[in-house]
Amino acid sequence: MRVAVVGSGIVGASAAWHAAGLGADVVLAGRAAPGEATAAGAGIVCPWASEHDDLDWFHVAAEGARYYPELIGGLTEAGERGLGHRAVGALVLAADDADLHRVHRRVLERRRGTADTGDVDLLGEPEVRALFPPVAPGFRAVRIAAGARVDGGRLRDALLRQARYRGVGLRSGRAALLRTAGRVTGIEVDGERITADAVVVAAGAWAPELLAPVGVTVRVAPQRGQIVHLSLPGADTGNWPVVLPRATGHYLVPFDGSRIVAGATREAGTGFDHRVTAAGLAEVLTEALAVAPGLAGATHLETRVGFRPVGPDVRPLLGRVPGPEGLVVADGLGPTGLTVGPWAGRVAALLATGGDPGLDLSPYDPVR
Repeated sequence: MRVAVVGSGIVGASAAWHAAGLGADVVLAGRAAPGEATAAGAGIVCPWASEHDDLDWFHVAAEGARYYPELIGGLTEAGERGLGHRAVGALVLAADDADLHRVHRRVLERRRGTADTGDVDLLGEPEVRALFPPVAPGFRAVRIAAGARVDGGRLRDALLRQARYRGVGLRSGRAALLRTAGRVTGIEVDGERITADAVVVAAGAWAPELLAPVGVTVRVAPQRGQIVHLSLPGADTGNWPVVLPRATGHYLVPFDGSRIVAGATREAGTGFDHRVTAAGLAEVLTEALAVAPGLAGATHLETRVGFRPVGPDVRPLLGRVPGPEGLVVADGLGPTGLTVGPWAGRVAALLATGGDPGLDLSPYDPVR
């Protein structure tokens, strides 16, 4: 069978790679649009301390985190290196004991369910500073050993390379869906018509404009995120943990090469305005330096802007649509795109090829 995938971010790349691995003839269509979320994402893989109480969201977030070792192992076996993925651990910072113990209990409760958190420890101020030297005095932390980070752009590129090796045809351009009566029959990319038995839409914040012409409405909107990349000269940051301050929802994500990512704004109502703003830059740097004043002398490398595809709630839009037939949506992952994205792409590939993902998808109905 033939599967067409629209969207070349982390979800679309994963869907194409998996569908080809399931034996499908696959074509993937994508276009370089400013603000694509995958390249701008921080790459945090650590859902266990989240404040979200939605159990259906947590189930897919935990599945996404659990899937990473298998995914990275498969890509490594295929010859890929330098994916930017490492289980460096995560520090959930707290300024008082009551909050510290509340977070600790929350993570332990989730571990008793289906969460693979690894060790969960309480750390005092000296231990926190030893692991992340720029941090401000006074912070204690819950350390989650399984917390990880990943370079979304590198992982997406590796998936696309391996998809090509599996025979996936890549098209660059603006795609439109083809519909005949009650069924989607393929895609058209800059005048080229490509027939398909199933189409996966993983177009991120641009999904509504793609789906509307075939009568499908999805409640997805762009949320602008501005994220700052810093360099801390002389610091060996490759094994530093992810830092998650409790009070603000901002974060610090260290990578190899003395690079630290600080983010991020969450701006609704901006449309696709792809600009770095003074207010956004000020917000990110103010929050970063409040937590880690040791970064004050860091070099500003760049500020990236991405449009998170935010749905009607925290759960992704994932599954077949009730009509037209042959259409699978994998979208609306919001700020957890790099946690859930590779796993969601796998689920979409299974659905498109007639497989069973082994999960009740009704809570993730794409047209809810």
